[in-house]
Amino acid sequence: MTTEKISRSFNFDTIALHGGQDIDPTTRSRAVPIYQTTSYVFDDADYANELFQMQKEGYIYSRNANPTNTVLEKRLAQLEGGSGAFAVSSGQAAITIALNTLAKAGDEIVATNALYGGTYNLFANTFQRFGIKVHFVDGHDLDAVEAAINEKTKALFTETIGNPSLQIADLKNLSRIAHKHGIPLVVDNTFTTPYLEKPFDFGADIIVHSLTKFIGGHGTSIGGAIVDSGRFPWNNGRFPEFTEKKPYLNHHSFLELAKENAFIAKARFELGHDLGASLSPFNSWLFIQGLESLSLRIEKHVSNTLKVAEYLSQHEQVEWVNYPSLKDNPQFELSKIYLPKGAGSILTFGIKGGLEAAKTFINSVKLLSHVANVGDSKSLVIHPATTTHSRLLPEEQLQAGVTPEQIRLSVGLEDANDIIADIEQALSVVRTKHF
Repeated sequence: MTTEKISRSFNFDTIALHGGQDIDPTTRSRAVPIYQTTSYVFDDADYANELFQMQKEGYIYSRNANPTNTVLEKRLAQLEGGSGAFAVSSGQAAITIALNTLAKAGDEIVATNALYGGTYNLFANTFQRFGIKVHFVDGHDLDAVEAAINEKTKALFTETIGNPSLQIADLKNLSRIAHKHGIPLVVDNTFTTPYLEKPFDFGADIIVHSLTKFIGGHGTSIGGAIVDSGRFPWNNGRFPEFTEKKPYLNHHSFLELAKENAFIAKARFELGHDLGASLSPFNSWLFIQGLESLSLRIEKHVSNTLKVAEYLSQHEQVEWVNYPSLKDNPQFELSKIYLPKGAGSILTFGIKGGLEAAKTFINSVKLLSHVANVGDSKSLVIHPATTTHSRLLPEEQLQAGVTPEQIRLSVGLEDANDIIADIEQALSVVRTKHF
């Protein structure tokens, strides 16, 4: 069965197992093969020239495309409901390539301020060195979002669930504002994955992923991906780079050659090629394995997280718990719109005793792992203010939803009672030491 028939006729779990794969005609391998190769033999000189000028589809060099990566890309695009995807070396590479495909020196980007610390640093510092200015705004203040957009703005960026504030993006309204001004809405869907939320259904135009997290699921590989909806009108006058004819494309434009895949083609053949942020086919193969069990894992993640959140919300040593699926959470109604299957497996809570109590808790857990990651099958814990967001100034930390007493949990797939028991014993150490 062809990948097109799988995309059109099957549901999520079936696509997660079969999407993007045409059985290898030589070996008839049932599993996706790992094409561990750098390069590919051309039929003749004319064929090679046509490949380099995007006149034909095919493989040139694994920095640009690889057959194992292609399966991953097609499967992700099908799961998200997009037209195409580009797999790269990390989530940071995905964000960098996606936004620099849209913006150049002198351009601007508007981003919601509830962001992962690495993304905030990328925007505030590295992009500034590129000559791209990023305006940070409160994603729930729609007037402020719109006011920050001007004639230089090339994109509006947000995370489906902010890290670690857990602010849920109002994608319907954000996409309405972006499209009113002729710019795409770019969404980081790492925390939710397409199983919990499909941003394209709410008007988003481009999705980025850190595949390292839930899609990989086991903390073994770093990778990222860009997915295009295929719906944005690149010929609206704001993006001449997509419509101008390129000498190196035999005097055609990306829009002429790739049509609904113009964005992915430009990202792949320009920055993907020039920056060399290529994804190893072995890592790609591991991500394909992760996709096959994604829905099962996410359901268990969500179930465990709700149990942990309810436990923490009743604990006397906990000042507050932030998990949007809790009924008393300010975002509960918003979560029912965007995340009816659950608000993922990340929660934060504030421990009584502030910074020192938070450090003691982190140092006292035994089952939970103290690492700078989320989305692993194992439960993880970290103190954002002194780690992931430590490069931010105190006022910037507050804008990103980071406070000294805040602890972030990435709830894994262990038995929920064992996770809670470890949290309880760590809180007991805090009580003995600080109260």
